[in-house]
Amino acid sequence: MAESRFPSPFDIPTPPGAEGWEEMYTYSSLFSEGRREYEEARFWFWDSMHWGWVMSPWDATHLEQAIASLSQYNTRHYLIPPANGIDYRVLMGVPYFSPVTIEDGPTIESRVPHFMERAGHYFMNWNDLYESWLGKVKQNIADIEAIDFSPLPEMEPIDVVTGGRGEGHGWDIQEQYHRFKDLSLRIWQYHFEFLNLGYAAYLDFFGFCKQAFPGIPDLAIAKMVAGIEVDLFRPNEELKNLAHKAVELGVADAFTNADPGAVEAALATDAGRQWRAAWDAVENPWFNFSSGTGFYYYDKTWLQDKSVPYGFIRDYIDKIEAGEDISRPMEAIVAERDRIVSEYSELLQTDEDREAFNGKLGLARTVFPYVENHNFYIEHWSMSTFWKKSRELGEMLVKEGFFADATDLYYVKRDEMDELLWDLYSAWAVGAPPAGPTHWPSIIERRRRIVEALKQVKPPKALGEPPAVVTEPFTIMLWGVTSDSVKTWLGSAEGANELTGMAASPGTAEGPARVVFSADDIGDVQDGEILVAPITAPSWAPVFAKIQATVTDIGGVMSHAAIVCREYGIPAVTGTAYGTREIKTGDMIRVDGNAGTVTKL
Repeated sequence: MAESRFPSPFDIPTPPGAEGWEEMYTYSSLFSEGRREYEEARFWFWDSMHWGWVMSPWDATHLEQAIASLSQYNTRHYLIPPANGIDYRVLMGVPYFSPVTIEDGPTIESRVPHFMERAGHYFMNWNDLYESWLGKVKQNIADIEAIDFSPLPEMEPIDVVTGGRGEGHGWDIQEQYHRFKDLSLRIWQYHFEFLNLGYAAYLDFFGFCKQAFPGIPDLAIAKMVAGIEVDLFRPNEELKNLAHKAVELGVADAFTNADPGAVEAALATDAGRQWRAAWDAVENPWFNFSSGTGFYYYDKTWLQDKSVPYGFIRDYIDKIEAGEDISRPMEAIVAERDRIVSEYSELLQTDEDREAFNGKLGLARTVFPYVENHNFYIEHWSMSTFWKKSRELGEMLVKEGFFADATDLYYVKRDEMDELLWDLYSAWAVGAPPAGPTHWPSIIERRRRIVEALKQVKPPKALGEPPAVVTEPFTIMLWGVTSDSVKTWLGSAEGANELTGMAASPGTAEGPARVVFSADDIGDVQDGEILVAPITAPSWAPVFAKIQATVTDIGGVMSHAAIVCREYGIPAVTGTAYGTREIKTGDMIRVDGNAGTVTKL
């Protein structure tokens, strides 16, 4: 029998060994007795799309910075009429979101002119502002790269004294860390400068279509903006180019074994050096591409673990040598897009309606590339630079005796690091031993154990009072949380022969399932299989050349998994909730991307 509501966050038991987990996260991000009445009355869903695993204290910084930045643009910058921000809480190490919608008509109406003026400025000057945005993001990346976490010197250099500088390296390390925190927050300020408006423009077009064409499928609307070149696909396209280059230069055999050492040894020829020059020309920035979401310290980039891109290149070489076309089916996607636009346009009764339709479609297509491009520039390039600099900070603190291993850093909260660095500076200044080398090891060891204990528990998909109806468009379009999916979560799909989700990319396919929970499992995917995952990462794109279809637990029609499947012409059903629980590797399944159903055969 289905439950009538989700569990209260206050009734979720702490797993054995995880006692005291709350100390790892900012107090304001926790469910609290002081806000209990508010918190129990709301609907909260776990954002497993972006944060599907337990966060370390250092990881959680980006949750807090991201959601505050997202919310401020809705609420304070653009005054999006029906939506304020997204409230969030951390429970057992994972985040729960609760969109704050505005339902008061007069309030919504009062925000409309402000939104039109502010958003209108961006829409009217989109291309120029976007070019400026690219410059700002690249400068922020360069500024993070320039942060210096060198160990403190035994003696200040003479020029510090003779130059009359007036401050020294002890001050520098404080200033550099504070700047590092500020630049980290700026990543997320830039992330949402355009993203919320990109969604708003698409949703405006979406709303127009729903009103003008009653019964139009969400998928048909999404396909009207397909077939657009975006930078997020560039890393995968560069791998294809490198595969062609390997075949042309006669060095394809070097990739028989994807082990980086073996590949590079085999490329120690004149032709191999030509190929390496081609790699070197594109690796920065395009291979600053995280194997995961980019939000966790252990997510490796293609530059860090070359076995991943080398393995993808090997797969592409196999297809090229077999005479297959590995390019995206752009011609077919564009033809289908134009057919749908033409058919629906002809249904409109007046020239005024057609003009409105074309205008809104044109704006949606203008802004759509940003919806995907920000993912590369922020989640991948910016974040991989942040993690690189974080490792340097951890390595410095190993040298200073505070940590046994550089990864100890990730079990320290960002504001605790202020105290730690003050301890380091103060003791250095005095010429006395710091407290940190004996203070932090036991805390870090305890927190490591807590994180491991939290990993053993599967968090509930949602908490609190279920909504009568889900209307908040971002929640539906991005996360795939709908009234139907909420009902599914309340019930139990255990043992179900058919799963229902979002019709995310058209077509049908039958084949064996391959359940993949992380990038570590990607190498197991075989030609002709159907990928079943909690959610896909952008850097998994080369796998789409091997699979027949995709099924995800979470995600709407504008999630990355949905967009990339449409662009690669692969059927997809997203937001099934229980796909990875109900389907096992090897199960024969049918994916209907037109109807949004997945059937076990």
